[in-house]
Amino acid sequence: MKKFFSFLILAFVTSAIALAQNNSEHMTFKGVPIDGTLNEFVDKMKQARFTYIGTHDGIAVLQGDFAGHKGCTIGVYTLKSSNKVNTIAVMFPPQKDWSSLESTYVSLKSMLTEKYGEPSECVEMFHGALQPDRDFEKFHKLKYKECTWDTTFRTPKGDIQLSIWSQQSDCFVLIKYFDKINTDAVKAQAMDDL
Repeated sequence: MKKFFSFLILAFVTSAIALAQNNSEHMTFKGVPIDGTLNEFVDKMKQARFTYIGTHDGIAVLQGDFAGHKGCTIGVYTLKSSNKVNTIAVMFPPQKDWSSLESTYVSLKSMLTEKYGEPSECVEMFHGALQPDRDFEKFHKLKYKECTWDTTFRTPKGDIQLSIWSQQSDCFVLIKYFDKINTDAVKAQAMDDL
């Protein structure tokens, strides 16, 4: 009987360790593995004090504070074929001038570098022959998509992409977290289709 209980305890501990290792293989966002169904992940984000706004075209939208910035919008993306969460996008509040956007970008880039090491890729440039000197010229280039400000950090668990972005009339800093396991699953499925 004593051996039976010892076996049960060993089996339980082994299962718990295996489960913990499986969860830790996924990239995390706010300490939560980027995995599971959309509803499961949204519930965990609500527990992390994000406010659920709604779901549109399979993308859950939440709002809350992130990395010291208030009023961020979080998009939770799933693999359409399996309803598994694979990407989290954080849109920082829109800014009305280049210097504010660049300041936010540089600050976040510094923190990400401290946490994940030097970036794998970094492109920070204005396109065209005329290079802007003044803040409003740089902002104009951004609004008309005449610049690229992207930094990518590759980790064993996935990629983090930091950008300065323009969409319609809004300009903002954006961070995307891509979970490697779930993103690779979609790629494998697509490769099977070929």
